[in-house]
Amino acid sequence: MRIEVLFPEYCSLFGDLFNVKYLQACLPGAERVDVSLREEPELSGGGLVYMGPMSERTQEKVIKKLMPYKKRIGELIDSGTAFLLTGNALEVLGSHIIREDGSRLEGLGLLPVYAKQDIMHRHNSVFLGDWNGAEVTGFKSQFTMAWPTEGAKGLFTVKKGVGLNKKCPYEGLRVNNLFATYLQGPVLPLNPCFARGLLEAMGAHGAELAFGGAAQEAYKARVADFYSKVR
Repeated sequence: MRIEVLFPEYCSLFGDLFNVKYLQACLPGAERVDVSLREEPELSGGGLVYMGPMSERTQEKVIKKLMPYKKRIGELIDSGTAFLLTGNALEVLGSHIIREDGSRLEGLGLLPVYAKQDIMHRHNSVFLGDWNGAEVTGFKSQFTMAWPTEGAKGLFTVKKGVGLNKKCPYEGLRVNNLFATYLQGPVLPLNPCFARGLLEAMGAHGAELAFGGAAQEAYKARVADFYSKVR
């Protein structure tokens, strides 16, 4: 089992690399491969490819770096390789990003979504949603909102909070075993139900969650707290 982490020296805002550390705790035999922005990604398939949130300037560098691998990434998505994209990493694989001055930054075009920047107004909120009948909690902090296009399939149904944009009924995107979400926190240790689903998508059938009892109790308390506070 391989966990390929793309550009962790830049794509690691909000402590989201703890998603990877949690997976390593769940899968102690897994091989973690960190790929620097100065290196070439392996994209060998199997296991998981992870990319976390980054600055807007870094997005341009990451898109430029990954563009020669667009076909390969598309093949991996189509074949069912697991991907986890958190924060604004999903925008890299989207159609394009509309900058605040109206110019466009073209993405890889592999996800049916585009984003709009609003650098002067950061959106911060908490989120409560549904994942296959179970609650998901998380936090959002972003300068963009996203608009899904034809064929998009949401990841989490909104119960309380904001989806891909303020009118969208769902948060994140799913394509085969690719899971993309703006939720930060990090999302896996906060949501055992979603962590189990990702492990299954990775092919780690029957893997036990690290700190399972404590994680479940903390999850229950957090869901109850979110119901009381999220509007």
